[in-house]
Amino acid sequence: TALPIYAHQFSNAAIVRNVPKQTTSKKATPLFRREKNEEQLLETDKDAPILLVVEDNEDIRTFVKSAFESEYRVLEAENGAKGIAVATATIPDIIISDIMMPEVDGLELCKQLKSDERTSHIPIILLTAKVEEQSQFEGLELGADDYVLKPFKTKFLETRVQNLVLSRKQLRERYSQEVVLKPKDISISRIDETFLGKVQEVLDKHLTDPDFSVDEFSKLLGMSRMQLHRKLKALTGVSATEFVRSQRLQLATTLLKESDITISEICYQVGFNNPSYFSKCFKEVFGCLPSEYAQK
Repeated sequence: TALPIYAHQFSNAAIVRNVPKQTTSKKATPLFRREKNEEQLLETDKDAPILLVVEDNEDIRTFVKSAFESEYRVLEAENGAKGIAVATATIPDIIISDIMMPEVDGLELCKQLKSDERTSHIPIILLTAKVEEQSQFEGLELGADDYVLKPFKTKFLETRVQNLVLSRKQLRERYSQEVVLKPKDISISRIDETFLGKVQEVLDKHLTDPDFSVDEFSKLLGMSRMQLHRKLKALTGVSATEFVRSQRLQLATTLLKESDITISEICYQVGFNNPSYFSKCFKEVFGCLPSEYAQK
């Protein structure tokens, strides 16, 4: 089905001028069938990807939300300014934004989010009724990941969203191990590369401190704990806690190969404060105990 946006797209016969009072007591059939019941949504909601819809037209916003709410946690913003605020606060997995909006339009939203380290990685789809090539070029130049012209078919928009989410997921799966252990070697966007460079600098200074926490980690990077978690999760597929742990384990492999100190000493030198837990984490990542790794 396509979403009409102008009155002239309807025939005169299709336009109801006066809506008669409803006398039936029958329960109305939902316009959009939910693929999952509320119980299932509550169970999976915390793991569902977050989709932000930024659109000043409430009908279109509701239309888009209805198309995705069975698979995504859908957040809404009625203009670009609020969209930027919501995106920065929640770090969604993908954003669908109209271009023509009051206060801050979709192009400015795209520009600001793509130039902010906290949100630069988020895929953005721009909706527009414009057909001028210049408008589309400007959006893509600012970092928009895709364009969808209105009116559009629901299935078409769903496919665009699914493709972007899937491509990001495949990229994370392909590079997650390498990014976690060697973030300097990954080819990514300039802003995200700068961000991971800062991450590495912070870890180089604090990695061996067993009291170094994710809260301190996020503060040193100028982010909230949640922002850092979702940013690293989006780029690497792992949380901030897992990222720090993996870096510590990578340092441990170097010490196991290049030094003569004991495994317990290595444990403390890389920021762990429990040798048993260190060995457990090491085996989970490398498939063998530290003592076995040292003998290879």
